Amino acid sequence: MILLDIANGWKTAIMIVAMIVVFYFFLIKPQSDKTKKEAAYRDSLKPGDRLMTAGGIHVSFISRDGAYAHVQAAEGVKMKVQLASLQPIPERK
Repeated sequence: MILLDIANGWKTAIMIVAMIVVFYFFLIKPQSDKTKKEAAYRDSLKPGDRLMTAGGIHVSFISRDGAYAHVQAAEGVKMKVQLASLQPIPERK
């Protein structure tokens, strides 16, 4: 009886470890990689770059101010937006 309980305990522990590994490789790691890629993109922005806000407004990057960015939507229309809301303009297919 005791051997049977120990075997069941090991099976349960192995299944829990397997689930953690699956969660890591299918959920946590891809999200972490995506976050790093987005941060690298925002760090590489230079004045004049064309990009889009999260709201879909196409703008030109002017400067960076901490967690905020100064952008220009049209001639004489400048805005201050969160840097995290900026993304590349999607390519047309």
